[in-house]
Amino acid sequence: MLNENIKAIRKSKGLSQQELAIKLNVVRQTVSKWEQGLSVPDSDMLVLISEVLETPVSTLLGETVVETEADRLKAISEKLEVINLQLAQRKTTRRKVIYWLLISLCTGIVIVFAILWTIESPYLGWDYSNPETAVLGVAFHSFEWLFVRVAPIVLIGAGIGIVLTWKKE
Repeated sequence: MLNENIKAIRKSKGLSQQELAIKLNVVRQTVSKWEQGLSVPDSDMLVLISEVLETPVSTLLGETVVETEADRLKAISEKLEVINLQLAQRKTTRRKVIYWLLISLCTGIVIVFAILWTIESPYLGWDYSNPETAVLGVAFHSFEWLFVRVAPIVLIGAGIGIVLTWKKE
């Protein structure tokens, strides 16, 4: 009778054997043995079980407890509510991360444009007869050429992304 009551009350509270075991600071196998009737908890553990399951000890020791449909639905709805809150929090966090990454990207693009604007293409005055400066000049010119053509598109896309992920709090 005790084994059936522990199992029924545990299930009505929406707890797995593992979750109950963690709350009681025992291993899952101990809870399993109690529910199978292979062993019984001592008096101190019985009091702790009643506290964790929010049920009087007399109910645990008394008549067989019938798990009601309402209890199961309540337990399921509580778990779903917790999951929904976790998903909403994860979505909000992800949105904030994307928002700040896009702002950083825009800031980086503006900084690189400002640097390129202030140095005014120094490779044009380089001595290309020297192999080291020739290679460096070509590499710098290639970077600048590609950056000037791609960065505005990325900047516009990032700006749109910032607007879409911005949310008043």
